[in-house]
Amino acid sequence: MKIYQISTLQALALGYSRAVVTVKELIEHGDLGLGTFEDVNGEMIVVDGECYRADEEGNAWPADPDMGVPFASVAKADRTGGFSVSDIPDMEKLKELLTMKIEEDFGLNSMHVARIDGRFTRVCARSEAPYRSHHVDLKTILSKNQKDFAFEEVDGTMVCIYYPDYMDGINAPGWHVHFLSRDRTKGGHVFDLEIADASIRLAKLTQIEIQLPTEPAFDTYSLKEASESDIKEVEQGDGK
Repeated sequence: MKIYQISTLQALALGYSRAVVTVKELIEHGDLGLGTFEDVNGEMIVVDGECYRADEEGNAWPADPDMGVPFASVAKADRTGGFSVSDIPDMEKLKELLTMKIEEDFGLNSMHVARIDGRFTRVCARSEAPYRSHHVDLKTILSKNQKDFAFEEVDGTMVCIYYPDYMDGINAPGWHVHFLSRDRTKGGHVFDLEIADASIRLAKLTQIEIQLPTEPAFDTYSLKEASESDIKEVEQGDGK
C-alpha cells in the first residue's frame, strides 16, 4: 500500500502554503487522509473519498474540488480487519496503543494510517483562518489565526497518520490526528481526546509518492532551516 504526499512539512513550516494540486487531484490518490489548504485555510480531513475543511471555529464543510492543496497525505485505506477499544483517557494513551500495535507487526520503520470510528467523550482540537503570505513561517501564522475548541459526547471519525522518525522533516514523526464528526459538521486537528467506545482499522504503508511544488518559488526556501521543535509544536502540539 502507498501513501501519497503533497510537498514536505519543512516547506509548510517555513511558509510555503501555495497550491501544489487541487482537492480533486488529491483524492484521486486516496480516500483517507489529512492536510491543509492554500494559505493554511483550515484543517483538511479526507474520509470515504470526500474532502472536508474545518474552519477556525471547528465547523466542517465539504471542500470545493478546485481548492488548492499545499500539504497533505492520503492513502487508499484497507477496509479489512480491525479491533475495538474503550475508555481511552487521552491522546497519549491512544498514541501508545497505536504504536504498540505497529510495533507488534514490526512496522515502526513503515508509514501507517489508522481510521477510528466511534463515540468520543471529548475532542480537543484546533484550526485556523487563512493567511496569505510568502516566507512567513507556520508557527507565526498559527499564533495569529489559530483557535482551539472542544467537542463533547460526539460520534465521528479520527484519521491518524504515522511517519517513522527517520522521515522527520518530510512529515512529522509519530502520529498526526484529525477529526470529523459523523454528521460531517465539526472537525479539526486533534491535540487531546477521550474515547468512550470505538473501532480501529490500521494499515501498513510501504511505499510513498511525494509531489513537490513545481514553481520556482519553492526553490527559494532553505528547507533544512525548519526547526525540529517548531515542527513538533505546530503539527503535534497541544494547541498552545
